[in-house]
Amino acid sequence: MAHGTMGEDKFEEFLELHTQGLGRNAICRKMGLTASVVSRTAEHLGVSFDRSRIQAATTARLADLAERRSLLAVQLTEVAEDSLDRIYKPTTVYAFGGSTNTYAEHTFDEAPAAERRALVAAAATATDRSLKLAPAEASSNLDGAKSMLGDLGNILSAYSRDMDQQDAESEPTGQA
Repeated sequence: MAHGTMGEDKFEEFLELHTQGLGRNAICRKMGLTASVVSRTAEHLGVSFDRSRIQAATTARLADLAERRSLLAVQLTEVAEDSLDRIYKPTTVYAFGGSTNTYAEHTFDEAPAAERRALVAAAATATDRSLKLAPAEASSNLDGAKSMLGDLGNILSAYSRDMDQQDAESEPTGQA
């Protein structure tokens, strides 16, 4: 057909498959039609497809992905903790050098400054990535803090006005 619907001779088969509870894609496979043809035919015949299973599957998939992100965030937090712990553990620093490419190493009681910087940077990066995967919950009430600061500002303003008024009352009138 010109508008991409199936012929009327196939409506009965389509409606039977729909009544059996087959979804759009299953009907497409059974009847050898494209998804757009099946969708337009369904609209033309005034039927719709039950999408509750799709919605449930999507919800489950999103929950699975959230759990995986949470697990990755935990691993990244562990990497950050391990990096910071390694600062205070014995650290072996090595190098290859010289014309004969000689190997040399030295063990320090704690990580030297350059290694400390690298470990702190690794911890910071891991923490940052962890927080992007699973943002920290707000531990404080931002609106409450703003309200408290506003109240404090009002109290300080009132106190300042009172002090100015007291100063003005205690000054001599200055007549000569």
